Amino acid sequence: MESLQLRTALQTISGQMTSDGAGVKIKRLIGGNLIAEQDPFLLFDEFLSDDPNDYIGGFPDHPHRGFETVTYMLAGKMRHQDNHGNSGLLDAGSVQWMTAGKGLVHSEMPEQENGLMWGFQLWINLPAKSKMIPPRYQDIPPQKIPEIETLDGALIRVIAGTFNNVEGPIHGIDAEPLYLDVRLGNATLLEIPIPSTHSAFAYCYEGEVCISGNPVEKGKLVSLSEGDYITVKGCSVSSQDSLILVAGKPFDEPIVRYGPFVMNTKEEIQQAIHDAQNGLM
Repeated sequence: MESLQLRTALQTISGQMTSDGAGVKIKRLIGGNLIAEQDPFLLFDEFLSDDPNDYIGGFPDHPHRGFETVTYMLAGKMRHQDNHGNSGLLDAGSVQWMTAGKGLVHSEMPEQENGLMWGFQLWINLPAKSKMIPPRYQDIPPQKIPEIETLDGALIRVIAGTFNNVEGPIHGIDAEPLYLDVRLGNATLLEIPIPSTHSAFAYCYEGEVCISGNPVEKGKLVSLSEGDYITVKGCSVSSQDSLILVAGKPFDEPIVRYGPFVMNTKEEIQQAIHDAQNGLM
């Protein structure tokens, strides 16, 4: 029987502060100058502030085509609406998996005027065969995300994929993703399997974590090597040590990206711009 390979840190980055939408302050971890993309991942942002001036402008109407956005909220409330009549409210602990497909115009606006707003947005590519499928949403409230408590105190929220034979609520995604929120508590050491076919990264959002023996401080993202699993444990004196772990199957296709459009050719990008300008999304 072939032995399993431990995934280790390839690159550790702190991200870049920037703004998006109507001036919302964000930390860009994937999609900036340090890691342009990591197939199938196009972008990974954290938004975190208790100053309304940093988030109150939200993300007014904007188009998307050719990829998926995943919004995961830790604190605060965000209202989304689109030009197809869809609307919903994301609150603490909820996730929205939006498949833009052939295109839509939507907005994401804070539904609060004060308090903490904290969450993540991930962009995942779609393969050529799925870039023009009808748009769809998977809105998952907190109580629908399964949680696994280990005997030594870790809590794992399974958003997508499988951990310990528990399957997350997100289905039908081409990248066959794994998306876990891992809160280590007093756990000594946790092994997390990751499909060997997938690229993967982890982000420490609280405390300090050791990922396959590599210390990762709060606010830092680690791009992971090939392999079958990682080990994680808390490294700080706090019991709040936590991380997001994401993995997905690469598509190994050309990526042509222009703002909110991600296609395979320049001609497809030009068509997306034309369609957006002429109200065809």
